[in-house]
Amino acid sequence: MSRMFKEFQKLDEKARDEKMKELKMSLVRKSITANKQNKGKTKELKKAIARLLTIQTKTSLENK
Repeated sequence: MSRMFKEFQKLDEKARDEKMKELKMSLVRKSITANKQNKGKTKELKKAIARLLTIQTKTSLENK
């Protein structure tokens, strides 16, 4: 597992939601100012969002 994934798992639900909002806003800002130099950062942000969504889904399934 990646270090970021482990860090996201340690967060509580409210902190994960805040982190998700923060990452999505960063992604929007990067998309607006998109250029070829920022493609790596955009890809990194998308992966982080996907990791958070995976953790949220896993947590919600475990709670059922």
